[in-house]
Amino acid sequence: MNVNGQRRIVNGNGTNNSNNNNNNSSATFSSSRGISGNEAVTKVKKRYKYLCYDKNGKQVKGYFDAFRRMDVESFLTSQGYKIVEIKETKISKTASFFSFQREMSYKDLVFFLTQLSTYIKSGIPLTDSISILEGQTKSAKKRDLFKKILYELNTGANFSEALSRQGGTFPKLLINMLKTSELTGNLTEALDDMAHYYKTADSNRKQIISALTYPSVVLVVAVAVLTFLLIFIVPKFESIFYDLGSDLPPITVFLINLSNFLQDNIIKVLLVLVALVIIFVAMFKNIKKFRYAIQWLVMHIPVIKDVIIYNEVVMFTKTFSSLIRHDVFITDSIEMLGKVTNNEIFKNIIREAVNNLSTGAGLSKAFDNQWAFPTIAYEMLVTGEKTGRLGIMMENVANYYEEEQKNLVQRLKSLIEPVMIILLAFIVGIVLLAIFIPMFSMYSDII
Repeated sequence: MNVNGQRRIVNGNGTNNSNNNNNNSSATFSSSRGISGNEAVTKVKKRYKYLCYDKNGKQVKGYFDAFRRMDVESFLTSQGYKIVEIKETKISKTASFFSFQREMSYKDLVFFLTQLSTYIKSGIPLTDSISILEGQTKSAKKRDLFKKILYELNTGANFSEALSRQGGTFPKLLINMLKTSELTGNLTEALDDMAHYYKTADSNRKQIISALTYPSVVLVVAVAVLTFLLIFIVPKFESIFYDLGSDLPPITVFLINLSNFLQDNIIKVLLVLVALVIIFVAMFKNIKKFRYAIQWLVMHIPVIKDVIIYNEVVMFTKTFSSLIRHDVFITDSIEMLGKVTNNEIFKNIIREAVNNLSTGAGLSKAFDNQWAFPTIAYEMLVTGEKTGRLGIMMENVANYYEEEQKNLVQRLKSLIEPVMIILLAFIVGIVLLAIFIPMFSMYSDII
């Protein structure tokens, strides 16, 4: 990634010291890799399962991706582990398709970046800082993650490169911002900026979750109540209706048939629902056209569409502003934004913006008359482009729509609550009507 002036790494905030430490601490480890024995070196990493004991005699086991078994053995030994077993394992393509590796949560990212920045500012080398974080965490998964980062650092990789090799655990934006900091020598500044960025992003995400929590809970309760009535209550009235031999209205017949179906197939229904959710998530993750269709559909639902669009605009403009403030070229910033966002609609807009910049047509043209990009944001983008204050204007857009998003979420919560209560009452009411209509009919016949 190009940065203004393509400056060399300079001493700043512990960056050079960390890199030097990486090279020194990796000398022994790198030399151990040179002893190849009879083991062939490959360009593709393999997955190894290991079992060992730490310095306190506690059993430690997990998975490690490396080029050779010897690399895993050398690294674990250098970290003070007593190795019991290391063996190669494989992951099938089907398992890879249905694996749902997620990025590190914003909360964990903020803690990771803040702690790392604090350690480096205190003069602790980067590799030692990662080791401290590994020792602090109680999560076996995180310990394995920090081990993998240390492995990459000890083989001579830059910090950004070490993070990028952890699959999709770390966001692409963070990795690219760290690449920039490695060129400018401002690692701790980048860590602090990214910690603040993800703290804000976490706050925005929690607002949306808060708005969706109430309707989700009510919907689950409604489904649970309906299922309980169909499986346990309706069958008792069914026997009464048939014993009396009365004619049942269509709604009651439908309810009885549905009750019988659920009693006979409830396990199958649950398994099918779970399978559909897994398939949906896997397709959303791996199939671009499917993801585009779902996102387009959701972004056209009244009220909800504004929440999603505002959130995308906030993240786009805030990220864009941060990149510009770190002296990243506009062309590189736009390309990076296309990699960062998971929204296919915005990816298409950004792709058009990259094409416009390459032909000299200007950045703002790609955002003109785009239904997913609000007019106010477009006008401010045009103003920033004309005045040469694009970074400041993008920060203003982010602040404006962040406030709009908060207000919209509050209105959405106020609107959803009565709607969901009415929906729950309607569902229960239908069931009760289906039960009581035949009873009133029988009572009329008796009279």
